[in-house]
Amino acid sequence: MADGEHAEAFHAELIRRRERGELPAVREIVPAARTVLLDGIHDGIHYGVRDGIRDGIHYGTGERASRERASRVRERFARELASWRVEPPRRAGREPVEIPVVYDGPDLDEVAALWGVPAGEVAALHSRTAFRVAFCGFAPGFGYLTGLPERLHVPRRTTPRTRVPAGAVALAGPYTGVYPRPSPGGWQIVGRMPDPGALWDPAREPAALLAPGTPVRFVAVGAGVGAGTEAEDGGAGVLPAPRAGAFPPGRAPADDSPAGESPVGS
Repeated sequence: MADGEHAEAFHAELIRRRERGELPAVREIVPAARTVLLDGIHDGIHYGVRDGIRDGIHYGTGERASRERASRVRERFARELASWRVEPPRRAGREPVEIPVVYDGPDLDEVAALWGVPAGEVAALHSRTAFRVAFCGFAPGFGYLTGLPERLHVPRRTTPRTRVPAGAVALAGPYTGVYPRPSPGGWQIVGRMPDPGALWDPAREPAALLAPGTPVRFVAVGAGVGAGTEAEDGGAGVLPAPRAGAFPPGRAPADDSPAGESPVGS
């Protein structure tokens, strides 16, 4: 697809059509940076057929017939996609998920230098930005957040770290991410989320706090609050938990990247 905006709009259109029963049966619809994966298109439910003949196509029984039916359904669906008119994504009306951040990351000074501001201004600039989860990948619960203007995009670290702690708030290219668990990573760490457990909870529905399309706001708290920001706790050191707005319907999307891989690394 042309860009992330187009991928987001296409993903939203697929979800709308699935809710209206206008898609073939599909196990997963997973957005990425410039693509949307449809996994498990396997029968002709959308076309009102399980066995028999429709539109000149024979839908028989048995394993071979099932494979042939799936192939025909995929081919027909691919032809339909080309004629779709996809509306721009609808973003209004959803309360953002608020994530508390202590802006004291080890790469804070380097990011400040790249931005051309004092280190104390990084928290202000970052926390004033309206973010949105473009897609998920790399690890369960890891959302790729867009929103920073191009002048605030930063490169990955020259040498990745062998271990990034859970809760690290980091930047790379156009993205911001919060690591839900310890892992290797090469993003520029500007802060930390005090309690990252909320990012991924298999007992919750959906399991991912940051699902595609979710608006996000970072709230500077505790030590490292920069100029122009106001700590919610008044600097007393009591850090609030993430506050979620309306959770998106449905369960969290599957990880669409192999461990340790992503469009811009991790």
